[in-house]
Amino acid sequence: MIKKSKNPSEEVNEKETNAACEETKDTEEVKDDAQEAQSEEIAVDENQKKLDELNDKYLRLLAEYDNFKKRTVREKESIYVDSVGETVTALLPVIDNFERALASFSAEEKDGELYKGIEMIFNQTVETFEKLGVKKIEALGCEFDPELHNAVMHIEDETVTDNTIVEEFQKGYTYRDKVIRYSMVKVAN
Repeated sequence: MIKKSKNPSEEVNEKETNAACEETKDTEEVKDDAQEAQSEEIAVDENQKKLDELNDKYLRLLAEYDNFKKRTVREKESIYVDSVGETVTALLPVIDNFERALASFSAEEKDGELYKGIEMIFNQTVETFEKLGVKKIEALGCEFDPELHNAVMHIEDETVTDNTIVEEFQKGYTYRDKVIRYSMVKVAN
């Protein structure tokens, strides 16, 4: 076979054409790579945005759950305090009646078994209230405090300083710094 020789200028043109084709291919490949990189970058940005949104939702949900737990604990404690307060309030007339019963005995009767029995029940009830955290409000001889005392009478007495409680008609009680019943008192002006 005879090989036809090419003209040197044709050879140069062919090489230039081949080089130009390769450059075009390379340019197209670079453009394709750039487009792929750009689309991947966009996808990464979108995924990051979704991740940030989900993370934000998670943190908000976690905060809401934490607030829910705290609120539930406070509500349970409040229910307990209110329940004990209502129960003690219902039992306070029993204490009052024990005090009246003990005050009704004469000096000779205080040695009797009936007095001792009533006194034991009264003391046990008072101890139980103290264990629960119920405290008696001090009133007699103290200065009148409208947050603790209920003044039902006033007297003019120059021997006592102003706003001093001179008589207590009904004892007051507190439970966990909350007044369950105000003391009914007589105050000197």
